[in-house]
Amino acid sequence: MVGGECYSNAPILNASSGLGHVMNIGGVNSYVTGSPLALLAILLVSDVYGFKAPLLRKIADKVAATGYYVLVPDFLHDDPYDPKNLTRPTPVWLKDHEPGKGFEEAKPIIEALKRKGISAVGVAGFCWGAKIVTNLGKAKLIQASVLLHPSYITVDDIRGVNVPIAVLGAQHDKLSPPTLLKQFKQVLKAKPEIDSYVKVFPNVSHGWALRYDPKNPKAAKAAGKAHKIMIKWFDKHLKKVRNLVM
Repeated sequence: MVGGECYSNAPILNASSGLGHVMNIGGVNSYVTGSPLALLAILLVSDVYGFKAPLLRKIADKVAATGYYVLVPDFLHDDPYDPKNLTRPTPVWLKDHEPGKGFEEAKPIIEALKRKGISAVGVAGFCWGAKIVTNLGKAKLIQASVLLHPSYITVDDIRGVNVPIAVLGAQHDKLSPPTLLKQFKQVLKAKPEIDSYVKVFPNVSHGWALRYDPKNPKAAKAAGKAHKIMIKWFDKHLKKVRNLVM
């Protein structure tokens, strides 16, 4: 279950942030950035605060600058979690936004990308979004996956993933503590046919890769390292698929 750490450091949402634009793909409004001529696509699945978070869009723009067509789908349908809304407690909000719904909505998005000519798709999920990523990985609907400070994820979820997976966790994280990530690593080690990578970042807390303070050099540096690992992971696995197709 998503815990209190998921809701800390709430961002100031801005629908006009980022270098890209919003368009409907596969029935879901998505922030889109990068060249529409790219053959490789990456979906970034948000945390509970949704696709209008400026830092999430900044990350999407950063990934797009490396040659990818990047989408940030609005799986929350313009209904991000609002910690100030006391009339709608967390359990009620979560019931309306079970990750299983996002998994089903991701399918037509991926189909639309393939019809567009995309040869390989990678998906990264932050916090709440991680469950959607593992579900897609279990179904082998994508070619590579990355989880950043995940919540909702169990050992069985990791065991079921059938595509390359990288898990980036925090030293200080009650939702996915280092002990749990160690179990993830052991489970993945038992599946050598699936390329995997598990790393615990020292001296950071849950949400460090997305809800960091860009004015804090240490925080920005730690987040930047996570983003670089994510991009390199996609480079390794998506470009290999593209080359096979070409």
